[in-house]
Amino acid sequence: MKLPCLFLLVFGSATFLAPCNAAGQRFELDNRISDCAAVFRDMMQAPDGGIPADLLRRSRAVIIIPSVIKAGIGIGGHYGKGVIVRRNPVSRTWGPPAFVRLIGGSFGWQIGVQSTDLILLVLSDVSLKSLFRDRLTIGADASVAAGPIGRDASAATDIGISAGILSYSRAKGLYAGVALKGSVLEADWAANEAYYGSDASIVDVFFQGKGKLTPAASKLIVLLNRYGS
Repeated sequence: MKLPCLFLLVFGSATFLAPCNAAGQRFELDNRISDCAAVFRDMMQAPDGGIPADLLRRSRAVIIIPSVIKAGIGIGGHYGKGVIVRRNPVSRTWGPPAFVRLIGGSFGWQIGVQSTDLILLVLSDVSLKSLFRDRLTIGADASVAAGPIGRDASAATDIGISAGILSYSRAKGLYAGVALKGSVLEADWAANEAYYGSDASIVDVFFQGKGKLTPAASKLIVLLNRYGS
């Protein structure tokens, strides 16, 4: 009798914990999306100059990564998790978010810890295709440049031609900023699977409309459409 009882206890616990774990992952991912929305809203409304709306409207996609953590003593590294949202080129509206993460390292004199909110405007389809293949190496698969700020900043320059990605950051700490060249941006497969299901890839999310959105994701899309559609 003890063995069946033990089996029922273990099986029952696993059955009970699995939905709780899934619910916990969903809650964590919703928090990530909400953090992304807050970072985007704050940068667009920054009193010292937000991201130019015309550049946002020219973007193929927007990558938002709250709290990229950079730390090091001599040898440094940075890591962050966020989302990428693609604009539909026909409807000109923003679609569902897919989850991504950023990983990078650096050498040379450096000491301290910094948290940086990061927004990347993807200006070319070539850069997006690299990410669809699993990962994008910034500086190799796509060039990156610091984006101009200010609502009245003119986008009528060749900056969109010469750079595949424009970066905007807001940092606190001892570092001057996050050096993105050589960093790897890759799909966060575990997060996408937990949010959309195991049969949905980043391509499925962008082009097939797979997966059900939570209110947090819907609010992010509404915010992007308000500023950049």
